[in-house]
Amino acid sequence: MLIPPEIQVIIDRLHQEIDEMVQEATVGLDILRRVMSNFPENVILVQYFAYLNALLFFAETSRSQIQAIAQTLSPVNVPAEVIQESGEDLGNLLGRVIEAKTRVEQILNFLRGLP
Repeated sequence: MLIPPEIQVIIDRLHQEIDEMVQEATVGLDILRRVMSNFPENVILVQYFAYLNALLFFAETSRSQIQAIAQTLSPVNVPAEVIQESGEDLGNLLGRVIEAKTRVEQILNFLRGLP
């Protein structure tokens, strides 16, 4: 069975949001490495560094979760309840990804304002 189009739209959006989040987190980590060489014991910078690294891990686990859900929907005759639950799980994940991406953008804005 093909993944229902409504679910595929969510999956595609998730991949896009995760890719953008990873890209922004990587930029943030690059900036932090440079700034932290001047201020290695700055607690806020260390927290941002840890957070952005954790987001990279979150991105990978989210991709694995998306793949597992897609595989659940692949067999023929998937019950409607499974499709609905999968859509809800993906929707929840999308919300968490967008929230994390927003936080990364806030951190990047802060970091870009540093000398």
